[in-house]
Amino acid sequence: MTIKKNLILETDRKKPILYDLYYEESEESVPMVIFCHGYKGFKDWGPWSLVAESFAKAGFCFLKFNFSHNGGTMDQPIDFPDLEAFAENNFSTELEDLDRVLNSIENGNENLLQEISTVALIGHSRGGGIVLIKTEEDPRIEKVVTWASVSDFRPRFQENTPEFEQWKKSGVTYIENSRTKQQLPHNFQFYEDFKTNEIRFTISRAVKNIKVPQLIVHGSEDTTVIKKEAEALHSWNPKSNLEIIPNADHVFGAMHPWTENTMPDGLGNVVNKTIDFLKQV
Repeated sequence: MTIKKNLILETDRKKPILYDLYYEESEESVPMVIFCHGYKGFKDWGPWSLVAESFAKAGFCFLKFNFSHNGGTMDQPIDFPDLEAFAENNFSTELEDLDRVLNSIENGNENLLQEISTVALIGHSRGGGIVLIKTEEDPRIEKVVTWASVSDFRPRFQENTPEFEQWKKSGVTYIENSRTKQQLPHNFQFYEDFKTNEIRFTISRAVKNIKVPQLIVHGSEDTTVIKKEAEALHSWNPKSNLEIIPNADHVFGAMHPWTENTMPDGLGNVVNKTIDFLKQV
C-alpha cells in the first residue's frame, strides 16, 4: 500500500491545505474517495487513518485533508495551534478548500501516481453538510456519503438569543474544546458569511437537487447530531440510502487518541456499508 502523509497543496494567495493519500498501486484507474472532517476535526483524528487503510485495501484511493482554516498548521496538523485561522473559518472557505482539492486531482496531482476513474465524497458531521452542498453544484462528484451529518446549519447559530446578540456586539465568541480545554474563537464573520450565502448553504435545497447516488449513515444513539437529522436528509431525497447504526454515537465508538490496531465495531460497520455502497454500479 502506498501511504503519503502531510502533503501540501499550495494555491496562490490562499492558506495551504495539508492532505494524505492512501492507495494500492494498480495498472488500471481506481475510484477516489475524498474525506471531509467535521467541526473541531482534523485528518489525523482518532482512527481516521485506519479508515483510510480500509478503503485503500478495498481498491479505492482515499484522500483525507485538513480544511485550511481548521486551526492546524503545516508543522502542527493535530489540534489547534492557529486560533487566528480558526476564528476566520466559514462555510465558503471550506467549500473553496474542497474545490481546490478536486481541482488538484483533475489537473493531475503530482503526488498521485495513479489514474483516477471516479470521485466520491464522504463527510462527517459538519463536513457532511459541506459535501452535500458541493455534490449538488459540482458535476465531478459521482457519489456522496455522509456520516452523522447535520441537516441544517442555521439553528446552530442560535439566533434570537442573548448569546448571539453578545457575539454580534463584540465580534467574537468562544467555544471550549472539551478535549484540549482551549477557548476556540469564532469571529462574527462566520455568521455574516452564512447570511450572505444562505440559499447556497441551505442543505435541504442541495439534497433535493442531488442527482447522484447518496448514502446517509447515522448512529442511533448520536446525541451531538440527533437521528432525526438523518431522517430529514433522507426525506429530501427519497432515492437516497439510509443506514442507522445500532447503539452508535456521533463518532461510531471512536475517540481521540485511538491506540488500537483495529477500528471500533460501530465505525467498522460504517466503513463496510460505505464501501459496499460505493462499489455498487
